[in-house]
Amino acid sequence: MSGSDYTRVERAIRYLEAHAQEQPSLPELARQAGLSEYHFQRLFRRWAGVSPKDFLQCLTLSRAKVLLAASASLMDTSLELGLSGPGRLHDLFLGLEAMTPGEFKRGGEGLTLQWGVHATPFGEALFALAPRGICGLSFLEGASRAEAVADFQERWPAARLVEDSRRTEHLADEVVARMRGAVPRPLSLVVRGSPFQVKVWQGLLAIPEGRVASYQGLARAIGEPHASRAVGTALSQNPIGYLIPCHRVIRATGAVGEYCWGALRKQALLGVEGARALARERAS
Repeated sequence: MSGSDYTRVERAIRYLEAHAQEQPSLPELARQAGLSEYHFQRLFRRWAGVSPKDFLQCLTLSRAKVLLAASASLMDTSLELGLSGPGRLHDLFLGLEAMTPGEFKRGGEGLTLQWGVHATPFGEALFALAPRGICGLSFLEGASRAEAVADFQERWPAARLVEDSRRTEHLADEVVARMRGAVPRPLSLVVRGSPFQVKVWQGLLAIPEGRVASYQGLARAIGEPHASRAVGTALSQNPIGYLIPCHRVIRATGAVGEYCWGALRKQALLGVEGARALARERAS
């Protein structure tokens, strides 16, 4: 799947966003993507794994509100079952490990981190690997590779960065498999952040694919009911996009809201995940 495929789909999503109340037809979306209806339908199914119709349904405000209502109880259940806590957190397929205070203070001193840029169904992304696991994933979103690497270096100021696409290729393959709905293998995430940030990022892992939470709901779930603004700030500083799913947090009104890698990419991620969840519900 090439980067140009995502660009074509993004163009259709941009059109949809501007004409949401009109519920654009397949011919209209195909025209915005610069393709025939047949080729657009094929491209979209290959990209998202679902039909454009199901995808559009999952971008509506009513669907978002249903997901918000359901997610509140799901997060409470996850927390009661111990899926989120002050120590190491695991969901079915991810483990999150924070650096120790000493490691945090040293800013990655003595560490060599490999990085590479790889294509994903949602555009090119920079992947970074530490000895204990994945430490960075960011979509380029208009930035050059040099700018993306510079931003990553700010997060790990004392670490040595080495470009090594061969080392990160297997990681990119695993993430792309997740994006396409495949059952993934376990992955370990390594983050550098304040205790509050790590707490927020842990809370995000309790939101399953196809569900969303509000900023206020996430704040309550992590035991900080009055910290919804601080939660928003922590989301904007998420070092591992997609895997730590900050895209699953939306406004209480059901509006998608901002995303540090572009609001349209957030729409695309939520649409694909929601449509897959809807397909599972229909099949059950």
